[in-house]
Amino acid sequence: MNKEVAVQSLTDVMTKFTGYVGKHLPTDVKEKLTELRAKETKPLAKVVYDSMFQNLDAADELDRPCCQDTGVIQYFITAGAKFPYLGELESILKNATLGATKKSPLRHNAVETFIEVNTGTNTGSRIPWLDWEIIPDDENCTIEVYMAGGGCSLPGAAKVLMPGQGYEGVNQFVFDVITSYGVNACPPLLVGVGVSTSVETAARLSKKAILRPVDSRHPNDDAAKMETLLEDGLNAVGLGPQGLSGNSTVMGVNIESSARHPSTIGVAVSTGCWAHRRGTIKFAPDLSYEIISHKGAEL
Repeated sequence: MNKEVAVQSLTDVMTKFTGYVGKHLPTDVKEKLTELRAKETKPLAKVVYDSMFQNLDAADELDRPCCQDTGVIQYFITAGAKFPYLGELESILKNATLGATKKSPLRHNAVETFIEVNTGTNTGSRIPWLDWEIIPDDENCTIEVYMAGGGCSLPGAAKVLMPGQGYEGVNQFVFDVITSYGVNACPPLLVGVGVSTSVETAARLSKKAILRPVDSRHPNDDAAKMETLLEDGLNAVGLGPQGLSGNSTVMGVNIESSARHPSTIGVAVSTGCWAHRRGTIKFAPDLSYEIISHKGAEL
């Protein structure tokens, strides 16, 4: 395929997919919300869940975003070093953001810092944000689209704990964050926790955590147990859907971790709202693609 034609084709697909993510929740999130709705016992919480699903139906019918805050567009790229369009991806994703903003449409959420001017395009300095992971000896490319809204993952928090605070300190930090700003987002939340060696590495891992499927588990047994304990504990707080009380405060808790310096425990929390707009698409080198996050999706 001619490179110019290929680049335009990839741009068109990512434009459509970026817009699609704003209108349709991923399959795992919809299934989890359906499960929580069926288990809910409080009358007001049931009404809230009903309104959520009515909203999703209206978004499908009207072909409009399911939340008015379509967020800052972030792309998490896991690309093989041999993917033939690796060098063009940055411009492709910027143009995809421009296209999705016009065609979907998406709300204008890129304000240049210090200038305080909205660009009107959802692009600007370092926006859309690109997070890169390069895989040696691979030729495929997986792109995760995330719409980081002003009430969900953007007001995240990170801190470096002293080692004596241990994993109890990690738990305390998570509870402090969710019970303070957590209701600024729209529960039930998907909580991402990064445990690492510094604030910047923990923060990145906490964002990666909310890109994982809702019911996935950390490969380490102790970390997986912590995920379950945190989920149970946060649900026991009783914030419920939209913070109006109910059985479930969270859809789940996902932890991502790295090795760390023995003198520090970096911890960070990111949250996804109930309208958790993320999507995953995988491209082969011939640009054939598979939409992983949304079963049966067609662009």
